[in-house]
Amino acid sequence: MTAALDEATVWTWLAEVADPEIPVISVVDLGIVRSVGVDDDSVTVTLTPTYSGCPATHVIEAAVREALQAHGVDDVRIVTQLSPAWTTAWLSEAGRQKLKGYGIAPPAQQVIDISGLRGGLAAAVSRRAGGASSAVPSVACPHCGSTHTELTSQFGSTPCKALYRCRACREPFDYFKCH
Repeated sequence: MTAALDEATVWTWLAEVADPEIPVISVVDLGIVRSVGVDDDSVTVTLTPTYSGCPATHVIEAAVREALQAHGVDDVRIVTQLSPAWTTAWLSEAGRQKLKGYGIAPPAQQVIDISGLRGGLAAAVSRRAGGASSAVPSVACPHCGSTHTELTSQFGSTPCKALYRCRACREPFDYFKCH
């Protein structure tokens, strides 16, 4: 490296590293880059995978390393941090818009319920009161914007997505699950 290396520059470089499963979104927009540390000509990047068994973790690590080496950083250290666990709240607003533009519904805002009750505590209370279950989030179609959609499978093209179908435009689409 001939010029002084700084964190802001490294963040800019990492913002160009695409997620291998969803190439329209960067690892920075995805929120998996937790921190960047620069010490002279050495860079440490801390990553939190979207979940501990993510099959793309090693590919992402290699892509980060390659991107930094392409900019002349030879001493790259990748640290995996599993706690706290990644959450879809870490997706940037730009990342959410990129997902939608790519045809993937971004995660709907929902409260995580750990009650263990089918559909969560709110759904159980609603069922007792004779109401409808609210366990499945209202997901807007990324193609036409309609919320008249239905879950067709909890399992989409990757483990972090579910498959939905829009009843308005009839198009199937992936939904990025809330975590």
